[in-house]
Amino acid sequence: MATALQDGNLKIMVIDDSSTIRRSAEIFLEQAGYQVILAEDGFDALAKISDHHPALIFCDILMPRLDGYQTCALIKKSTKFHATPVVMLSSKDGLFDRARGAMAGSCAYLTKPFTKDRILKAVRDHAGQSTAQPFPPLPQQEIKT
Repeated sequence: MATALQDGNLKIMVIDDSSTIRRSAEIFLEQAGYQVILAEDGFDALAKISDHHPALIFCDILMPRLDGYQTCALIKKSTKFHATPVVMLSSKDGLFDRARGAMAGSCAYLTKPFTKDRILKAVRDHAGQSTAQPFPPLPQQEIKT
């Protein structure tokens, strides 16, 4: 019996304005047996989400028209898709960017450029979750007095 992660019907959406990033993600995910839905920006993604019902969404942060934070927040406000996990994609790796992604409702943060192993690990970690769990906070430094 196949699990949800082994099921070839598992759909993953990749939202990114870079055709190179979209194509890389598509190749990595399809080689692993997943169905991939591509979107060029947030508006394109919101139009496709209802038709395809992805199990997981990778969403770039910096996009024209509707950025990734806004796109994620709109997905999370939807009664139908609020439980769909969203993993933010960004070339930025700052604490502020991660915190803002978590506030928008993302469950994880993947830094670009990503490797095949890292994107597939994100799928294993987050696809099939019934509700998106906030990703763990960054470790805090201990203050000694």
